[in-house]
Amino acid sequence: MSPQETSRTSGGGGSRFTGALTPGRIGTAALAVVTVVLNLQNIREATVRPLVPEVSMPLRPALLATALIGAACGCCVAARRQK
Repeated sequence: MSPQETSRTSGGGGSRFTGALTPGRIGTAALAVVTVVLNLQNIREATVRPLVPEVSMPLRPALLATALIGAACGCCVAARRQK
C-alpha cells in the first residue's frame, strides 16, 4: 500500500481534529472567551471620549466597538502578511 492510500489515523494514532487545534486557533478562542467575560461583567455607565465629544454610555457597547476595531486591524495585518 502506498503512503497516499493509508488513512490518517492508521499508525499515527491522531484524530482528524489534531490539525484543527493550532496554537493560533487556541489563542483566538481564549481571547474570545476573555472578551465575552469582560463584556458580561462590565455593565456600568461610563464616560467615553472617542475623539473630541464626551459620551456617557454603558461600557458594553464601548468594549464591543473596541474589540471589533481590534479584530478588523488584526485581519488587515494578517491579510498583508499572506501577500
